[in-house]
Amino acid sequence: MQTAIEWTDATWNPVRGCVKISPGCKHCYAETFAERFRGVKGHPYEQGFDLRLVPEKLFDPFLWRSPKLVFVNSMSDLFQAGVPDDYIEIVGRVMATAEWHTYQVLTKRAERLREILSGNLRFAARQQNIWWGVSVEDRQYGLPRINELRAAPASVRFLSIEPLLEDLGEFDLSGINWVIVGGESGPGARPMRKEWVLSLRDQCRAARVPFFFKQWGGVRKVQKGRALDGRTYDEYPERRMIEVPDKVTCTSVANSLKENVSRALSRGELVQLTT
Repeated sequence: MQTAIEWTDATWNPVRGCVKISPGCKHCYAETFAERFRGVKGHPYEQGFDLRLVPEKLFDPFLWRSPKLVFVNSMSDLFQAGVPDDYIEIVGRVMATAEWHTYQVLTKRAERLREILSGNLRFAARQQNIWWGVSVEDRQYGLPRINELRAAPASVRFLSIEPLLEDLGEFDLSGINWVIVGGESGPGARPMRKEWVLSLRDQCRAARVPFFFKQWGGVRKVQKGRALDGRTYDEYPERRMIEVPDKVTCTSVANSLKENVSRALSRGELVQLTT
């Protein structure tokens, strides 16, 4: 699905819904959106922001005819407790197979991310087209996630420092390949100070980490814009570009993978899949 999120091209939501776990979740845009449609019969968010697996969305990446940056689960968190390990592995198999897209997987459950990437998802951790990230909003909850991410055997690691709620001070950026920074937006948005952002930008410069400044935020974020000291920052890690196979090949590969997944889901277990 196309999106207005500045640092990606599309969103893909094989999981919907989530549970708040830290201060960064307070004004969750995904929850606000989903709860507007609770009880609307036939709407994708008829159940509001309740956690649901959406297996019918698993193979959407095979339908897109151009390579995309894909934000995985913009309306959820793949690594929350209610999502089975087997289902996470299926998502990983899809990302590894449809390798012409670049996937941005973002979580606040950094410990589970590390555990699964070190185990059954190790094959996906090594993929250059899958970027693994954690949300960082403050020192107490956010900074410890960075250490968990660094301990994971990921090829590409990134931080989404949004909403930035306080000065994070100096911290270790070793092993980090990309940093996104942004302020909170919408009703009740908590303010972000310029000096906090400049500190992060300067640390990224010193560590040679690509820096993406998403927004100042605020109740009316468009008015405040994205400029930092008179310029925009739209830096990314290096990205491998692969041409999308022809439609017949995509369909054949997707159907083969889908057949294995269907058998696994029907048995309540995941068979060994090949890519």
